[in-house]
Amino acid sequence: MKRSITVQIPEEKLSAIEMYLEQKNTTLAAELDKQVEQIYTKVVPQNVREYIELTAKQQTRRPRRSVDSTPKPEE
Repeated sequence: MKRSITVQIPEEKLSAIEMYLEQKNTTLAAELDKQVEQIYTKVVPQNVREYIELTAKQQTRRPRRSVDSTPKPEE
């Protein structure tokens, strides 16, 4: 599950950032993603990152059962 965060920045600064990032063929969202990943790598210990990665892989491999998947009694 992904979560969102909100950051407040003066409109003039945001416009300038977006203008110069466009010249570099990138976006603010892409640059923020890179920065968040760097912070994550710097702050979260390696063994915790490995655990999170393993649990994420397990969750994607398991097929989710719908609520209606319980067998119905035969009449």
